[in-house]
Amino acid sequence: MRIVVIGSVAAGTSVAAKARRNNEDHEIVVYEKGTDISYSVCGMPFYLGGEVEALDDLIPRDAAWFKTRFNVDIITATEVVSIDEVHQTLLVKHLPTNEVVEDHYDKLVLATGAAPRVIAPFDQGHDNVFTLHHMNDTRAIDDYLKTKPVSNVLIFGTGYVGLEMAEQFHRRGLSVTLVQRSRQIMTNYDGEIAYRAEQVILENGVNVIKGVTTESLEVEEQRITAVKLSDGTQLPADLVLLATGVIPQTQLVDHMGIAKGTSGAIQVTDRMLTSVPNIYAVGDVAESFSLIDGSPLYRPMGSTANKMGRIAGDAMTGGALAHRGILGTGIVRLFDTTVAQTGFTEKVARAKGYEIDVLYNIKPGHADYLNGTENVIKAIADHQTGRLLGAQIIGQDGVDKRIDVFVTAISFGAKVADLFHLDLAYQPLYATTKDPVLYTGMALENARNGRPLLSPTELYQQLTAGDSLQVIDVRSQKQYEQQHIETAISMPLGEIRKRLAELDPTMPTVVYCNKGVTGNAAQNLLLNMGFETVYNLSGGHKNYQLVKTYLQQNG
Repeated sequence: MRIVVIGSVAAGTSVAAKARRNNEDHEIVVYEKGTDISYSVCGMPFYLGGEVEALDDLIPRDAAWFKTRFNVDIITATEVVSIDEVHQTLLVKHLPTNEVVEDHYDKLVLATGAAPRVIAPFDQGHDNVFTLHHMNDTRAIDDYLKTKPVSNVLIFGTGYVGLEMAEQFHRRGLSVTLVQRSRQIMTNYDGEIAYRAEQVILENGVNVIKGVTTESLEVEEQRITAVKLSDGTQLPADLVLLATGVIPQTQLVDHMGIAKGTSGAIQVTDRMLTSVPNIYAVGDVAESFSLIDGSPLYRPMGSTANKMGRIAGDAMTGGALAHRGILGTGIVRLFDTTVAQTGFTEKVARAKGYEIDVLYNIKPGHADYLNGTENVIKAIADHQTGRLLGAQIIGQDGVDKRIDVFVTAISFGAKVADLFHLDLAYQPLYATTKDPVLYTGMALENARNGRPLLSPTELYQQLTAGDSLQVIDVRSQKQYEQQHIETAISMPLGEIRKRLAELDPTMPTVVYCNKGVTGNAAQNLLLNMGFETVYNLSGGHKNYQLVKTYLQQNG
C-alpha cells in the first residue's frame, strides 16, 4: 500500500510515524511545500521575543532524520498541485525546478493546515505587514526587526497568537497596540473573564483598542507608516502583525464536493476519513467535534493536530484508535498572569439551552502564608445532571495544573460532586487544604441542592431592572462604608441572628461577603431560619464590582 501525506508539520509527520510503527512494508511519502518540517509553530513567538535563543531549537527534526528513523520519504520544496480522486493520482511540482510529475496513492492524507487570514486593507503586499504561521514568517519578522527601525507595533487580533506576540514585542522594548474588531478581546472566553485579562495587558503597558475597523492607511514606498481606525484614532506603525485567525486550506479538494463543516474545515469521521473514499484529513484542515455534546468544533491547535495524525496513521494501517473529540482547551501567558479555558463558556452553555449553575471561585493557588496569590475560577455546571461543562481561570498560581484537572474531569463525564472527592496533591507550597478544584465542586454541588448562587451579571441586571430584592452585606461595617452594592443593608454575619426581625423571610434575598465564603455561611443561616429564597452572590463584592464596571463599559 502506498500512503501519501500532504503536509509535514505536527499532523502530517504524526500520520507517517504512526503508520510506520504499525507496518514496516507500506510505502510512505510526505510532500511538503516548504523547506522546514515538524517545527514548533507555537514556539515561534518566544523566539521573536528572545526566550528561545536559536531558531533551530524549534526545528528538532529534518527529512534525513525521518528517513533514518522511520524509512519515510519526506520530500520538501514540493507542492501537490492537483488531485484526481477517481484515478487516485496526484500532480506534484518540484518548486526549485518547476518540474511536474505524476504520483499515485492508495491512501491520501490531507495535512495541508490552515492559512492566516489577511484582512483588507492589509492585503496589498506592504513591506512591513506580517503574519506568523510558518517558520519563514518568523525569519521575515526577525530579519525586519534586526534591519529596520521599529518602535511602534500594531497587532490586529487578540487570539492566542496576537496576545503572545504583544507580550514578546513588549519584551523587546517596543510600543505595542492590540486592535480588536469586536468589543471583547479573547472571544473564546466569557466577556468578564476577558475583561480581567485586558486589565492585565493594560497594566503591563500594552494598549488595547476594541470595537474598531481600519478606515485608511498612510503608506510610503510600500511601507505602512500610520493606520487610521474607524473611531478616528490615528496610530503610527513601523510593523503590522495580522493575527486575525486562519482559513482551512482545502483548495486541493474543493472540486470534489468534499463535505465541509460550518467552519469551512473538512468534515471527518472519528477515524479521520473524509466523505471521499481513501482520503483522510487531519490537523488544522479538519473539523473536530465537542467531546461534551458532539457538536462541530474547530479549534486549530498543535496538540489536536498531533492527535489526529496519530489516529489517521493508525486507522489506515489496521489499528483501532478513534477520535473522541475536543474541549477547545486553551492557555496563554500574559506577562505574570496565566489565562486558561476548557469546555463550554457560560455564553455557549446558555446558547445551547442548558440550565446552568455558574460559580466564581476566588482562592489562592497555594497557602497565602507562603505568598500564594489569588486565582479566579469561573466554572459552569449542568443544573439537571450535575455534570461539569466548562471552566475558565485567570491568575498567577497553578492555573495550568487546575485547568488540566478540569479537562480530565469533563473528559470522563465527572459531576461536580466528584471534584470534592479528588485526592489531589497537597503541600502548602503547591495547594491549599481545600484546593480550588475541590471548592469548585463543593460550591457547585451546593448550588444544585438548595444553596443557589447568583452571578454578578444576574444581580446587576435585576438591580438595574428594579426587581424587588433584599440585599445583605455580611462583611464588617467598615468594609460596607468603604464601598457596597447599591440597595444593600449592612448586617455583619455575627449580627444576623440578633437582627432577623429587620428582614423579610418571604422576600428574595441575596447575601454577599468579599469573595463568597462568608456569604455562604450567611446563606445557610438564613435558610435554616426559614427564609424562602436566599442566594449567595458568586465571587462576592470584589467580583461584583469588577463585573459591574465591565458591564457598564460594554453595555
